[in-house]
Amino acid sequence: MREIVLVRHGQTEWSAAGRHTSFTDLPLTPEGERQAARLAELLAGRAFAAVLCSPLQRAVRTAQLAGLDVTALDDDLLEWNYGAYEGRTTPDIREQRADWSLWDQGCPGPGGETAQLVGARADRVLERARTMLTAGDVALVGHAHQLRVLTARWLGLPPQGGALFRLETGTLSVLGFERETPVLLRWNL
Repeated sequence: MREIVLVRHGQTEWSAAGRHTSFTDLPLTPEGERQAARLAELLAGRAFAAVLCSPLQRAVRTAQLAGLDVTALDDDLLEWNYGAYEGRTTPDIREQRADWSLWDQGCPGPGGETAQLVGARADRVLERARTMLTAGDVALVGHAHQLRVLTARWLGLPPQGGALFRLETGTLSVLGFERETPVLLRWNL
């Protein structure tokens, strides 16, 4: 059975500081560039039928440094839109909303998304990826929360199930099958 390889972009200044980063198009830090380059070693010798990538520079640069040839930029791989919480940390948000949870309440403000909206985007990506799996493995290059939701949806969980999968910067994870059942094969490599 074929595999879907998830690649989370390398570190940015905001990811290092725990700041929610969706539409702010930040470059990788020097450490993020090193993380992305190390992914090339893990991906060496792998061929992909398709490589779909978020259009933001941190994802595109990670793909380049990891040695991946992006076949398409995909807006559905954009990070969860944090709306009014863009650039803020969870502790900062909780000073005003002590009970706030991204997974349960989503984000207010212009463009802010709920788990269900991110889940709908993840479902579209997975639908495209499944059709491409007939030709070979597929790589998806993107962002932490969106890839976590995508993993939950692959496993048949609700979008909020992504809360169970912590995902570090500059890592890869692998989705696949046990017989015909979608499973998580590797995480945070």
